[in-house]
Amino acid sequence: MSAPVAPAVGAVPTTALGARGLTLAYDDRVVVQGLDVDVPDGELTVIVGPNACGKSTLLKAFARTLKPSAGTVFLDGAPLGSYRPKAVARRVAMLPQTPIAPDGITVRDLVTRGRFPHQDLFHPSSGSDRAAVQLALAQTDTVGLADRGVDELSGGQRQRVWIAMVLAQETDIVLLDEPTTFLDIAHQYDVLELAAALHAAGRTVVAVLHDLNQAARYATHVIAMREGSIVAQGPPAAVLTADLVEEVFGLPCVVVPDPETGTPLVVPRRAR
Repeated sequence: MSAPVAPAVGAVPTTALGARGLTLAYDDRVVVQGLDVDVPDGELTVIVGPNACGKSTLLKAFARTLKPSAGTVFLDGAPLGSYRPKAVARRVAMLPQTPIAPDGITVRDLVTRGRFPHQDLFHPSSGSDRAAVQLALAQTDTVGLADRGVDELSGGQRQRVWIAMVLAQETDIVLLDEPTTFLDIAHQYDVLELAAALHAAGRTVVAVLHDLNQAARYATHVIAMREGSIVAQGPPAAVLTADLVEEVFGLPCVVVPDPETGTPLVVPRRAR
């Protein structure tokens, strides 16, 4: 099993996004406690772990939608809370698990909202904004939906539209919380190929996924969590071993090379 790469205790992260001594809670229920983590720059990091282990909660802290109970999230070496919201939104974009669209809004109008961090009172819209929106629609295969109401769409179509809004934001860091939710298998892989393309273009991508084989195929860096702590992190081949999968998920399995990519392929053992 791969041991976690321990960041320097108390030191400011050397990567653009990271945390020190991070404790996250909902009311009195602590989900993450005393966590130190550095998100590798320019990598496609996938966070895996069982339900309620803190994966999505950590992503919310990175996006500043959940305030830490203790500790600090850092962006570019400064506490995340020291930035104005628009400044954060120009660097970090997040797709949450269950986004909610305003009633009656069209697809194009929703995607255009991704440009808000780049606008101000005197320059509400520009040609570059329109170009970014059109590119995001094209990347997510939603151009044909642009004039339809979001509430008319299927779950999979809505998910692609939300991803388009995130892409239109044009940030260096993209956070995706279970981005394949509601999608059929073909569109799941479309979204993951898009995440891989963002990474190839130089963006830092952090995604929460439940499918270990999808994580192994697309991630360049894997963080495995359990009960609010990081159990292991590193390249997929070093992290996604049979021993770790059984330790973290309680799932006896064998791990073999994926015949298509050579990445780890987790094969559950049958109950006897």
